[in-house]
Amino acid sequence: MAEEHIVYVDGNTLTPSEVVMVAEGSAKVEVSPDAWPGIHASRAVVERIVANDETVYGINTGFGALVNQRISSDDLAQLQVNLIRSHATAIGPLMSVKEVRAMMVIRLNSLCKGHSGIHPNCINQLALYLNSNLHPAVPRIGSLGASGDLAPLSHLALGLIGEGQLVTAEGELRATGEVLFEMGILPVELTAKDGLSLINGTSQMSAYAVLSHQRLKHLLPLADVILCTSMEARKCSVRPSYELVHKARPHPGQTLVAERIRAILKDSPIVESHLDCDRVQDAYSFRCAPQVHGAVLESFHRFDDMINIELNSATDNPLIFPTPHEPGAHEVVSQGNFHGEILALTADAVSLAIFELGSISERRIDQMVDPARSQLPAFLAQNSGLESGLMIVQYVAGASLSELRGHASPRSAFSTSTSAGQEDHVSMGATATWNMYQATERLSEVLACEAMVACQALEFEPLSPAPHVSGFYKLIRTVIAPLEGDRSTSDELRKLSHVLLEGSWLARIESEFGRLPSR
Repeated sequence: MAEEHIVYVDGNTLTPSEVVMVAEGSAKVEVSPDAWPGIHASRAVVERIVANDETVYGINTGFGALVNQRISSDDLAQLQVNLIRSHATAIGPLMSVKEVRAMMVIRLNSLCKGHSGIHPNCINQLALYLNSNLHPAVPRIGSLGASGDLAPLSHLALGLIGEGQLVTAEGELRATGEVLFEMGILPVELTAKDGLSLINGTSQMSAYAVLSHQRLKHLLPLADVILCTSMEARKCSVRPSYELVHKARPHPGQTLVAERIRAILKDSPIVESHLDCDRVQDAYSFRCAPQVHGAVLESFHRFDDMINIELNSATDNPLIFPTPHEPGAHEVVSQGNFHGEILALTADAVSLAIFELGSISERRIDQMVDPARSQLPAFLAQNSGLESGLMIVQYVAGASLSELRGHASPRSAFSTSTSAGQEDHVSMGATATWNMYQATERLSEVLACEAMVACQALEFEPLSPAPHVSGFYKLIRTVIAPLEGDRSTSDELRKLSHVLLEGSWLARIESEFGRLPSR
């Protein structure tokens, strides 16, 4: 029997890879013993405030523009339930189970940081739902990326209190209360501040950021492998990737990509065969690839740094900083950690970088299918004229690239004032991270088109490519057969796009032919 993986959440050490493991259902979650002292300490502050009848926002007041409305101690539990019910107003298609699970574990980890004052029962309920495969139905659209992801997280919280609907592993929608009754699970009963702690955070936008991160950490190195496959097909020079060139302009991204190119094309018989050819320069889409791919890689590295911090942050409001030796109003701080600007701006920057990577990929396709530049049969057909070959593959790449251009438009460049002007600037972080997530899919389509074209071009090359490229070519041929005549390649391209997104090929190539340089 396979060993069960457990991800321990403590508010400080959660990684994107662990989020993905939980999201995909390949790991259970447990709250780390190290987290409980902080959880209990912040909860004790909330209970003291309630016991002493102190007035503190989020505990015994209204919310947003209703901040000045004092709530009776007898109504505090109902206040939290009302908050969740009223805020569960999201629209649009439901988030997938994977997306909801990612959001759940991110919210759980943030609450375990020990600054939220949430009752331990709510934390245990979140972990129980994850481990029992109970997934609240969450419509995607509704967050403005400030005050946290209020509407989507309210649907999540609605499930914890036994209301709304759950999505089964088979995608069936069922009433939450009915499922809980069958499983013998009680809904959680909310107490002071619990509802607000559950819904006021950056967990939806962080979920889409993590899932985008998972895709890109595989796609970007594979994009460099695909680049090198195209370079082999076009008999390009490796000289623009020489180490001395990049020491003269030592941006870390372009330096790393150049190093990858040298590693991938090392010992290539094709490269060796044209070292002394009379071609002076390659087109920019090949020659400047370290500078372009490298700039994209640096954008990803900034993204990587940001998401590792965000995953282990307290993002609700107010936050609690217990000082048991000196209790008082100073322990509760109203602030703005729920604001998703860092996620929004980073996601927009990555979406633009993704477009640039798709753009240069499409230009390489054009170089390979044009016989005037490639000295290969037109559109790589076996019988050009009678056959169209891969002509329309470039069209498809261009169509996906057109959609990528739309994704490159910044979502953070729009704000709207809400809650009677109390919440007068928002980030649109949920929209920006969702947009980035969609952009990764379009990028995989463009790269799939380039990979297909490059491997077909290699069919006309008598020499063998470099080992990494040869290994990649063989993997491509498990999905796309060589072109022996015109045929529909739609299913093959879609399958290849999915495989590239899934990312397992990178590990297979590296395990057989050597690891590629990385940060």
